[in-house]
Amino acid sequence: MKGLLLKLIPDAVIEFSSTRAELFLLIQISALIIVSLISWYISKKFVKKIVYYYVRKSDNTWDDIIYEKRVFERLAHIVPAMFFYVAADIFMEAGTAVRRLAISYMIFVVMLVFKSAGNAALEIYEHFPISKDRPIKGLIQVLNIFVFFIGSIVIVAILMGKSPALLLSGLGAMTAILLLIFKDSILGFVAGIQIVANKSIKKGDWITMSKFDADGEVIDIALHVVKIQNWDRTIVYVPTAKFLEESFTNWRGMLESGGRRISRSMYIDMSSIHYLTDSEINEFGKIQLISGYIQSKTAEIKEWNEENKTDTSVPVNGRRLTNIGTFREYAKQYLVNHPGIRKDATLLVRQLAPEPTGLPLQIYVFANTTEWAGYEKIQSDIFDHLFAAVEYFGLRVFQNPSGSDFRSLNLKIKDAGNG
Repeated sequence: MKGLLLKLIPDAVIEFSSTRAELFLLIQISALIIVSLISWYISKKFVKKIVYYYVRKSDNTWDDIIYEKRVFERLAHIVPAMFFYVAADIFMEAGTAVRRLAISYMIFVVMLVFKSAGNAALEIYEHFPISKDRPIKGLIQVLNIFVFFIGSIVIVAILMGKSPALLLSGLGAMTAILLLIFKDSILGFVAGIQIVANKSIKKGDWITMSKFDADGEVIDIALHVVKIQNWDRTIVYVPTAKFLEESFTNWRGMLESGGRRISRSMYIDMSSIHYLTDSEINEFGKIQLISGYIQSKTAEIKEWNEENKTDTSVPVNGRRLTNIGTFREYAKQYLVNHPGIRKDATLLVRQLAPEPTGLPLQIYVFANTTEWAGYEKIQSDIFDHLFAAVEYFGLRVFQNPSGSDFRSLNLKIKDAGNG
């Protein structure tokens, strides 16, 4: 019995010592976790208070942006990782793995800090006027992708205990797959460089892209998409690369010129065109806008006909005034004297090739405003007047027959039949 007790006592002592060691290790790990959490909380609060104190005292706006993007707040996450790295020996055999986890976590925190710093830099940059001409959001996004890609490879390498260079060399065989995965990012990055270099679009530009039903203002240029707010307040997302592949219209030149083009035609019924009679010439001579034109043109035509001994008894001989030519001059003088038309830009009233719908008389001028409502008012006022004035010159505007026209014709036929 005594011999049996002597054999059992050492085993009990060993088992008690082992349990005591495990309990002590558990206490150490728990204490480390608590200290790490406390250090993280203190560093976070300390950093926030210190940074907020200096931000509040500063008159600059860039430090407020850095504070709002939580750059320093995220940096405080490195403190508990450093505690785990320094105290990794208490984990005994697992110490190496703990160090690797701590380093990996610190790298991940640095990646997040870089992302926050990049977003802060972008917002600060957008406060400068040059940001409209040189958008860098796509570049910042590419840098973020690059940092996270490299950071992820380094983290995997550390956790596996391998060299990052070895993993990177192994990725060479996966180039085709990587190009497929990052195809949109690569195309967007190249398109972004082209957009910035050529200044083809910038924030605030009016863009028209019919394929994507885009007709509005550019409100954001990112790596993958360009965001356009249509005039009906809908949002269109166009892939950035499409601005290199598809055609689009940028109205920036028009907006910067301070004038917007008016190009619209009146279709004149060609059966209403005729030579002017003497009474019509006298009547049109009373119109103030063209009285000088009538006098000079009449004298010029009379002199030409006399020099060439023209037989004016036949209307088609020689030169004569026509109602369409006189109205064209009237429209030109009306535009020249209109306060809403730019006088330093192209101003034309011209005939286009006849069509089945009549003779197009095109008004080609530039309004002195680019504001939509003002532009439409000027254009409408011009054509209100010209449509009302055209009949005074003995001309008719072409219009397809309507139901009322057929009813009127039917009544005339009935009246003729009854007569």
